[in-house]
Amino acid sequence: MEITVKELERTDVIAVRGRLERFTITELTQALEASHQRGKYNLVIDMSQVEYMSSAGFRELLNAQRHNKRDHRGELILARVPDQIRQALELTGITDFFRTFDDLSAAVEYAAGLPGDPTTDAPPPEDKKRKGM
Repeated sequence: MEITVKELERTDVIAVRGRLERFTITELTQALEASHQRGKYNLVIDMSQVEYMSSAGFRELLNAQRHNKRDHRGELILARVPDQIRQALELTGITDFFRTFDDLSAAVEYAAGLPGDPTTDAPPPEDKKRKGM
C-alpha cells in the first residue's frame, strides 16, 4: 500500500493506493495521526486507487471518524470511493457515518469550509453589547 498526504491550509488530503488490510492499516493510522499532530481534523481520504479493503480497513475508518468527531474537532470525508468498496460500505451501514463525494475538489471544498479544531481556532470576537459598548 502507498499513502501520500497533500497538506492544504484547512485540510489534508490522504490518498491511499493499493490494499487496505490488516497488514497495511498501520500506514493509514500513522498518516491520520500525523495530520492530527499538525492540527488537522477535517481530513479527506482519496480512495480512488484502493483495490481492496478488509474489515480492518473499515474499522480504521470508523475509529478515525470517531476520533475526529470527538469534542466536535472535525470530520473524515471519503472521496472517489470505488464501486465495489462503496457497495461493501453500504452493506455494512458504514456509509451513514461519512460524507462521501465522487469529486475530489468538491470534497476538499467541503472539508475546508468546516469549522476547525476548537482548541486551535481563534476565539470568537467579544460581544460589545455585553460589555456595555
